[in-house]
Amino acid sequence: MKKIISVLFVVIVMASILSCKKAGTGGNSTLVVYLKHHSLVIPNHIGSPDTVFLKFNAKDLPGTTAADFDTYFVGEDGEDHVHCEELKPGNYYLYGAGFDTTISQRVTGGIPITIKHSDKDSEIDIDLPVTE
Repeated sequence: MKKIISVLFVVIVMASILSCKKAGTGGNSTLVVYLKHHSLVIPNHIGSPDTVFLKFNAKDLPGTTAADFDTYFVGEDGEDHVHCEELKPGNYYLYGAGFDTTISQRVTGGIPITIKHSDKDSEIDIDLPVTE
């Protein structure tokens, strides 16, 4: 009987740990994403705000169209970052797009990130490299 209870306890603990790793919205973490082109931050503009697309539970680029992602966040005019709010711990692929006024071109790029369970109530700064 003790062995059955021990096995059941281990199964319950493993299931709760694995279920906590599911990425998505509805959490308490915020990513503060800075699009950077040649190490310089790309600020938001009224006509072309920075946009960050997120794919949940992913480590690889799923594609480059909005339909390839689960959600997106748009930067506010005058700010140099994009807030991606209310995220759960887990793996995400971030893909950013902005307009670099110094070269008058659209710039894009992506990276995988992981929000750890220990960061579940945190604001996390992310530098997202972009290129033309």
